[in-house]
Amino acid sequence: MAESSLKPPRRGGPRRVGHKGAAHIEPGNTLASFDAALRHGIDMIELDVLPERADGSGRLLVAHDFQDMRERTPLEFEQALDHLAGDAFADLELDVDVKIPGYELRVVQALREHGLVQRTLVSAMYTETLARIRAAEPELRLGWSVPRVRRDYTTHLLTAIPALAILTGYRATLPGRARNALREGRCDAIMAHWRVVTGALVRAVRESGGELYVWTVDDAAHIAKLTAMGVDGIITNDPRLF
Repeated sequence: MAESSLKPPRRGGPRRVGHKGAAHIEPGNTLASFDAALRHGIDMIELDVLPERADGSGRLLVAHDFQDMRERTPLEFEQALDHLAGDAFADLELDVDVKIPGYELRVVQALREHGLVQRTLVSAMYTETLARIRAAEPELRLGWSVPRVRRDYTTHLLTAIPALAILTGYRATLPGRARNALREGRCDAIMAHWRVVTGALVRAVRESGGELYVWTVDDAAHIAKLTAMGVDGIITNDPRLF
């Protein structure tokens, strides 16, 4: 039986997005993880791309950060795209996460060469990255990832209280900022950490004609709550939770 035939039909509700493929089933950002996401009915696969060196040079590698890159032998971006451009993945969308500015046009060119522009959303935390991609390839959908953080500071005792206080103010201003970014055409989607998602944000994105994706949600009850709120996509490490 072909692997693509194992995919269940797409259900109603938000897009099911596999973080790094299916990182709780197979090591993330690997071909095995992408295959696991396919088997478990994901609608979209999220993968991270970084240059080999911080100045934007060297090979493009599928890695979440430079520490991740040092700790394992990462997949080359070209290899990942070769795999994801195959027939088995033809019905899936991609979310290619560009981590830092400086190599975004190389990512765009690679997507063009693999014929993946039409079914890819490129996400980034840096607005200058989004602007460069928009100018170079208007056909690509863009997602603005918020807030700009390296890790979840609310999970660490020493940083939790100040981080949560900052997030309270951030949540209040985000709907207006998201509305402006979408209406001005700077992005097509908002990729929001689950801690900053509110009803006001859902309404602002919907009224502006955009989409709202929430990262990274690894709890079934929370997935159900976000589904009820009407978000457009939920990103998880474990697609079995859907």
